[in-house]
Amino acid sequence: MTPTNLIGGHVFVTGGLATGGLKYAAEIGAEMVQVFVTNPRGWALSEGNPAEDAKLRESGVSSFVHATYLVNFGSPTPATLENSVAVIRHTLRRAAQVGAAGVVMHTGSPVGQPREAAMRQVREHLLPLLDEIDDDGPELLLETMASKAQMLCATVQDLGPYLEALDGHPKVGVCLDTCHVFSAGHDLAAPDGVRLTLDALHEAAPGRLRLIHANDSKDACGSNRDRHENIGAGHIGAQAFADLMRHPVAAGIPICIETPGKGDKHREDIELLKKLRSA
Repeated sequence: MTPTNLIGGHVFVTGGLATGGLKYAAEIGAEMVQVFVTNPRGWALSEGNPAEDAKLRESGVSSFVHATYLVNFGSPTPATLENSVAVIRHTLRRAAQVGAAGVVMHTGSPVGQPREAAMRQVREHLLPLLDEIDDDGPELLLETMASKAQMLCATVQDLGPYLEALDGHPKVGVCLDTCHVFSAGHDLAAPDGVRLTLDALHEAAPGRLRLIHANDSKDACGSNRDRHENIGAGHIGAQAFADLMRHPVAAGIPICIETPGKGDKHREDIELLKKLRSA
């Protein structure tokens, strides 16, 4: 029997990480959640509330943590590298405290320096952090980014060299964002687009897919623009998400929306994905 994809979303938290987060998850019909444990647009390292951590950990709800957007192990700026190390170390620790399965990390860009130099930095600074993770701790999930010309990982094929730089570490997984790969040139809207993309992902990073960010796209395939749209309302279209859930590489992989709006809009996106799952 094919494993079921849990369908949920990034939850808006008010009134405590678990109290508010699980309340919002219930309101939108989420079967899994993704949360921030620090400011997503800053370097501050926020400590958690042990009671709230325990509630989320003991809730039985599958959870993931998204790291700060500023993280970039390919940056030539020493302060960015130093902060990236501190944030990922902290976020992995916080993820373990809340019982999250993984930490999603943007794979970064060279910011003008040679790509080879940026990848050496990825190895030097990120590999030691992976070795610090306990055997039962969360995985670090590499998320491909939208702008092909500027990112270390944009196409799914780029994941191969990134994983090689990390020696194929067992605590590394992959987060596939549908809007990002569409923007980078993987035409998920084409009749065979999802199959070709997931086949290529399996070739580049076999057995590594751990999470899918389900986002439609406001812009056309290959636009290099990261503008999410609600499910079925963008250039990717609803059929691609149905095809995705039927591909063996995506079997049983949690699916998390990061679509515009909140409340009713998120509930509608999740309901549509559930219908596509059961069709």
